[in-house]
Amino acid sequence: MELIKNFEKRTGAKIEVHYGGSAEIYGILSTTGCDVFIPGSYYYTKIAMEKGYIINSTVKNVTLHIPVIAVPKGNPKNITNLSDLAKSNIKIVLGDPKACAIGKVAEKILKKNHLWKNVSKNVIVYAPTVNQLLIYIATKQADAAIIWKDMATWAEAKGKIQIINIPRKQNIIKTIPTAVTTYAKKDGSLKLAEAFNNYIASKEGLKIWKKWGFIPCK
Repeated sequence: MELIKNFEKRTGAKIEVHYGGSAEIYGILSTTGCDVFIPGSYYYTKIAMEKGYIINSTVKNVTLHIPVIAVPKGNPKNITNLSDLAKSNIKIVLGDPKACAIGKVAEKILKKNHLWKNVSKNVIVYAPTVNQLLIYIATKQADAAIIWKDMATWAEAKGKIQIINIPRKQNIIKTIPTAVTTYAKKDGSLKLAEAFNNYIASKEGLKIWKKWGFIPCK
């Protein structure tokens, strides 16, 4: 990740990163611990704050996290909106609501629009990570998924998927927060954790987020 490489070059520090679904990385935070926590939804930061895992003053909402419909290139099933996901001949993949932020928000979006009952009948897989959803669409194993909009910039997606925006009134837009944890105090990494936390939310950091398809929070 460009942000990490830049920070390591600037400070000489070595940043160890664990990538995973929001529920998975929250599990790491609550067991073995970590110094900086960056889930895909503020929901998990809120829980971490309530449990005392987060230094509350360090919480920063960095970018918007916008759900979209993803389909294979060429859109073979001609999906144009959320309602199309309920058609009987559509194979859908969604994130597991108990494992990743996109799964939780996709379920809420479909329920908000009174589509959950019919769309869930078309779901062939509930994936534990959003990365797996992208693979299903890029390899044409499914007709549609709900993923994050920024994923369209990923190498795995380019030339292989198309994005269909969900109207704002129908959508539930989340934020990606970053925060320093109380573990950073315990393991002596507080100053470095604060520096990294500040960098990824800085003007320079936000330019990099934007480069990769994210929309910075105001």
